[in-house]
Amino acid sequence: MTRSRTMILRGINNQLTMRYSGDWMVLADDRILEYVHEKGSGRPKQMKDSGYVNFTRSYISKRCKKMVEHGLLRDLGNGVYTITERGEGYLKGEVNTSEDEPDEVDPVFDENGPSASGNHEQV
Repeated sequence: MTRSRTMILRGINNQLTMRYSGDWMVLADDRILEYVHEKGSGRPKQMKDSGYVNFTRSYISKRCKKMVEHGLLRDLGNGVYTITERGEGYLKGEVNTSEDEPDEVDPVFDENGPSASGNHEQV
């Protein structure tokens, strides 16, 4: 069984976000998704040149293709990528990207802070 890793980071609109990343994901994936979310689209060279995605152009390209396979990015052709609805959901902490887990996740934070439901580990 593939387990999801949980990360809490400051993401979209500078809010605290809990993301559920599958074992197939790496740190570069979050940076790429954040870049494409902010810019609307992006090419691996632009991402590298921005300094925000601090990896080689070829590695960024490889990770973009992997995220297309998993439905987080859309390949528009000519090396241009846009974020999908699923990718947006991942950035907001609403999607679990583990391959054997359901996409939807229970909210961990409600308007009063951490949810009282207790166990938030995906099983």
